[in-house]
Amino acid sequence: MAISLAERTEQLHAEQRLLVKADLDIDEGWQRIRNQEDLVRELQAGGHDSRHAERLVNLLKQTLVEWERHRTLIIQRVHFLQREVDAVPPTTN
Repeated sequence: MAISLAERTEQLHAEQRLLVKADLDIDEGWQRIRNQEDLVRELQAGGHDSRHAERLVNLLKQTLVEWERHRTLIIQRVHFLQREVDAVPPTTN
């Protein structure tokens, strides 16, 4: 069963919304990492054990790598859907 142009267009719009959310989440993720790195420096400057805080920075960075991979998949899906939507000739009434 073929998917209608309207359904394909809605899928495209949904993926575009997901891409916007992914971009925001990634930006916020980088901000969290910067904040955590600041906290690590403060702990170190105060002579405190910073191992757990450093581990958190590494975990946050690993998570961000996965978010960026997911963003790449969303972009690929957007391009695929856009090509499908663009390939449908306009109807004339």
